[in-house]
Amino acid sequence: MRIVIANASHIKYAQIISDTITESAKVRGTGIAKRTPEYILKRLQNGNAVIALDGEKFAGFCYIEVWGHNKFVANSGLIVHPDFRNLGLAKKIKERIFKLSREKFPDAKIFGITTGLAVMKMNYELGYKPVTFSELTDDPEFWKGCQTCKNFDVLTRTEQKMCLCTGMLYDPAAKPKATDKKEVDGKVFKRLKSIKEQLFLKKKNKDE
Repeated sequence: MRIVIANASHIKYAQIISDTITESAKVRGTGIAKRTPEYILKRLQNGNAVIALDGEKFAGFCYIEVWGHNKFVANSGLIVHPDFRNLGLAKKIKERIFKLSREKFPDAKIFGITTGLAVMKMNYELGYKPVTFSELTDDPEFWKGCQTCKNFDVLTRTEQKMCLCTGMLYDPAAKPKATDKKEVDGKVFKRLKSIKEQLFLKKKNKDE
């Protein structure tokens, strides 16, 4: 298994990456924004993505998006092909894209939004902290990327202040505390997700 920085030689994988993201959203039933092959193609060519390959077979992918004149970067589109899941590959891809982000944009704050408990845990172990959406980029182009997510109506109803996703942020200027290196119990994020779902369900019922 190789996890390498993507380049123009990997454009042949754009379609399968897009399809894998779409199918994952259907199976998991969670908020995953769709990404077209054309969208993926650009990320494969600009040196801001990593791809995992088993020989010539596609195994996984993740890319970097840059916002606010390099003040913020996001590690987005993390996906593992079904044939390679439950092998710890997602964590290795996450660690590699995080390293690439730190190398290319050492002063940028790295952020992400996700409903996935596993991704939240990986982020936490890399030094991310849960934050409000107001602490993330205010670049409208970033939030446009949420339009294909099934929970986009929640984001719009709350005027982009909250959603079922949890915002997480790594600030290179923040000094880590001694306790920051401890692994987080997944129950913490499960409870956070449950609280959010109950809040939005209550609000929706009230509006109806």
